Amino acid sequence: MAISFPEEVLEHVFSFIQCDKDRNAMSLVCKSWYDVERWSRRRIFVGNCYAVSPRIMIRRFPEVRSVTMKGKPHFADFNLVPEGWGGYVYPWIFAMAGAYPWLEELRLKRMVVTDEALELIGKSFKNFKVLVLSFCEGFSTDGLASIAANCRKLKELELRECEVEDLSGHWLSNFAESCTSLVSLNISCLGSEVSYSALERLVGRCPNLRSLQLNRAVPLDRLPNLLRRAPQLVELGTGSYSAEGRPDLFLDLAGAFKRCKQLKSLSGFWDVVPSYLLALYPSCSGITSLNLVCATMQSPDLANLVKHCPNLRRLWVLDHIEDSGLAVLASFCKDLEELRVLPSEPYVVEPNVALTEQGLVSVSVGCPKLQSVLYFCRQMTNAALVAIARSCPNMTRFRLCIIDPLTPDYLTMQSLDTGFGAIVEHCKQLQRLSLSGLLTDRVFEYIGTHAKKLEMLSLAFAGDTDLGLHHILSGCEKLRKLEIRDCPFGGKALLANAAKLETMRSLWMSTCPVSFGACKLLGQKMPRLNVEVIDERGLPDSVPEDCLVEKLYIYRSVAGPRFDSPNFVRAMNENSSLTFS
Repeated sequence: MAISFPEEVLEHVFSFIQCDKDRNAMSLVCKSWYDVERWSRRRIFVGNCYAVSPRIMIRRFPEVRSVTMKGKPHFADFNLVPEGWGGYVYPWIFAMAGAYPWLEELRLKRMVVTDEALELIGKSFKNFKVLVLSFCEGFSTDGLASIAANCRKLKELELRECEVEDLSGHWLSNFAESCTSLVSLNISCLGSEVSYSALERLVGRCPNLRSLQLNRAVPLDRLPNLLRRAPQLVELGTGSYSAEGRPDLFLDLAGAFKRCKQLKSLSGFWDVVPSYLLALYPSCSGITSLNLVCATMQSPDLANLVKHCPNLRRLWVLDHIEDSGLAVLASFCKDLEELRVLPSEPYVVEPNVALTEQGLVSVSVGCPKLQSVLYFCRQMTNAALVAIARSCPNMTRFRLCIIDPLTPDYLTMQSLDTGFGAIVEHCKQLQRLSLSGLLTDRVFEYIGTHAKKLEMLSLAFAGDTDLGLHHILSGCEKLRKLEIRDCPFGGKALLANAAKLETMRSLWMSTCPVSFGACKLLGQKMPRLNVEVIDERGLPDSVPEDCLVEKLYIYRSVAGPRFDSPNFVRAMNENSSLTFS
């Protein structure tokens, strides 16, 4: 005998399930579970703004309070997506303004956000609390002023690496004097000065402020006063960390940091003067996260700072840390889980930086909890990669970027197939992988055989033939995103594995030997895929079938071809107006 629970009971149970995958699975059990899940879903994640339409989302989930959405492909971060490609958020805001009047949270990444869209947010959602914009563009401080003035319950305003037109530094003055709700404020990407008096008043009247990320224009002598007004801070991003030698400022700074008992995360440190770092050292024992990618500190100063952070779990830093600094990190920070080492001068042929594969090996051996790595360097060996793989079997993200393409193992002059093969063989939980260096089809055979939990793969200048791509698409069962540039992979492997593409979120290919004819066949074969050909030179009405495409973006969609394609983007579906000769 079947037992059915009242909808109120099911809705209460469902409220404890936060994972989207779990909720999706629950909605497939039966009609009643589908209905309950539909009406009780409060949070939505849209991994591609063109994979679904606003109308479809609203019809499926009518009671949403929080939306997280991504726009442009990830390769937009490397200037590979042309200007004007798309990713506009306004149509979504317009639709949600009528359907979701109680919307509270918006988190957008790589989207075009206009001042008009921000103004509509401020006027449409009276209970709005969270706005997080990451790698977004198209708006100015006028739009931010509208958010400040109209969103009276705002808790989080975060601008992460956005391109913002600075029209006025006084937009912070638009926060009402009664605004006391802020928990997080990130203005680190803004270029111009802000109103210091408005900033200090805002910080001082928000007792629950936990995260404050300042921009470079905030001078060091303003920091002590801000810290005194918010001793409860957990995350701090400083502004400029430089000043002429002033003992009074040093003492003021040391005293202010000492009052911040809950501080866990530090970032910023533009133009750092190392002598002022000493004011910070007594407060570093509780620090778990350091983001120093804006700090042009040298290895000895970085090493001294790291020594004072024994509980560090995450470090983002420039290659100025060198092998010697990473050796110190390995000795003093045994709980480290994430390491990112970025290049200070990626376009200089021979930079004056002593960073090699040995630094990463030291950290992998000395930090047994290491799970996530992004490492830019200029040389690597198979032996080093094998050592890293054996030392860190719990690695979930491994991104190695050798700055010069097609660089072999510099000791043996062999390809790096064996080293990356060890990574995927020993790191069974690996979910994200970026490859670089001299690589043949053999490494993709290793990946297809061993990387069964891999979800995202990025590669460039790698492989020999279509067989390499075939190994990936046929072997990586959980692959969701694949990014390829300058590889010898053509349409044969795409057509042979077309069904796999429908299970993925997206595939990006640029400067690969894929023909227009293959793209046309793929679009006809898989109508639920949007197959977009991108050519910044413009696309003529008639193209030879054997002509190679410049860029190709494939993604699954329940909304069909998008309506806002610019003239350099063509959807290769059955109704495409593009003809072949």
